[in-house]
Amino acid sequence: MNRYAVSEDVAKAAKWPHELFLINLIFNHVLLFVAFLSASSLQQLLFIVPVLSFVILGYSLWRARKSLQNDPWFVKCHWQLAARRSRIFIIMLGVMVVVMVGIYLVSGGNMRPQHWAFFGVGIMPTLVTVLALIVMESDALHLARYGQMPDWLVARYPDGALSPQAD
Repeated sequence: MNRYAVSEDVAKAAKWPHELFLINLIFNHVLLFVAFLSASSLQQLLFIVPVLSFVILGYSLWRARKSLQNDPWFVKCHWQLAARRSRIFIIMLGVMVVVMVGIYLVSGGNMRPQHWAFFGVGIMPTLVTVLALIVMESDALHLARYGQMPDWLVARYPDGALSPQAD
């Protein structure tokens, strides 16, 4: 992993996609979801979590596409990294919804305890993905802060605008 000589402003701009993704994962999918689920008076607000998530994910994908034309190379690469992980998360959310709808249809709309158990098992891969993405995005945030990025990302988006800094 190479370190690049980037200005403080560029490093700050490169951190933004990772901060946004972490806000979605930690604040929205963990904190808000648990708060709404645990307070019976707030359970009707659960719909806010997926709506907010798809707004943030949609913005991230749109901004990453825009970044290809407008941003410095280092910032562009970090937006592409966050967009790639956003797509992974969207796929996992889609799989979870398909499993949940499938279980509901199999139950005939009459959810018994065994159906709820399978429901929980169907959610588990998404929860593991959320935890893994939190760790990965925290690492990417650290890399952006210190002017680094994975070698595979440099190979995928070779710009040559920056040269590695000697350590």
